[in-house]
Amino acid sequence: MVDSLGSLKDDMRLALDLVEFARSLGLEPDPWQADLLGSTSKRVLMNVSRQAGKSTVAAVLALHRALYHPKSLVLCLAPALRQSQELFAKIAGFYGTLGEPMRAYAERRLSLELTNGSRIVTLPGSERTVRGFSGVATLLLDEASRVDDDLYYALRPMLAVSGGTLILLSTPYGRRGAFFEEWINGTGWDKYEVPATECPRISDSFLEEERRTHHPFWFRQEYLCSFEEAEGAFFSGEMVDQALTLKDLGETPLFPEACIQEAS
Repeated sequence: MVDSLGSLKDDMRLALDLVEFARSLGLEPDPWQADLLGSTSKRVLMNVSRQAGKSTVAAVLALHRALYHPKSLVLCLAPALRQSQELFAKIAGFYGTLGEPMRAYAERRLSLELTNGSRIVTLPGSERTVRGFSGVATLLLDEASRVDDDLYYALRPMLAVSGGTLILLSTPYGRRGAFFEEWINGTGWDKYEVPATECPRISDSFLEEERRTHHPFWFRQEYLCSFEEAEGAFFSGEMVDQALTLKDLGETPLFPEACIQEAS
């Protein structure tokens, strides 16, 4: 990647400092992004508003890992192929911004293989598409709140031997599922919550317009990082949890047994 002493020093600086690496891509990280880029945690949760920069910082992390850690396998997953393509487009765009510092051995629509042996592979979120991979260095799960729990738990063993990094990024989507459970009850995670009100690129006037024209449920979920009850749910998740606890204690729940069974 280098051809002179000066460029060697610059390259070492970018290898060690992800904030400077992001700046070399033409980005000035927001404070929360800078904190994340400086994190050494192997488990990261991003509960971040729409358009607040979560996929951008994920793309920076993916590309940095591939460039500066030879033979790294970076997997980028999302519930749908279209979402995977969007994430890969950011990664490929940043790679182009750097002037392709390391020649690509192969570049396909959804993968990039570098001459240092690293690979970035982007896949739709299907259990069938991921089970053949092992030795994953970095696993990025975009729109994680919308990923089936079966897929999430099929992914985790990929990191058992490699000791790789797991990064979940999403806006909330109800009060159920692996993303919600990890955010509320998970331990060992580096957690980042960034509502739209803290993003300097989203204006107050835009948010006010969105607040006026959309249901409060939707606005809180998409822009304020709030885990909302599913629309139309007769009983809240808290009510169900309380009823199940009462049932375990042998006490009478506040609503019929049939409802508890159906909810659980």
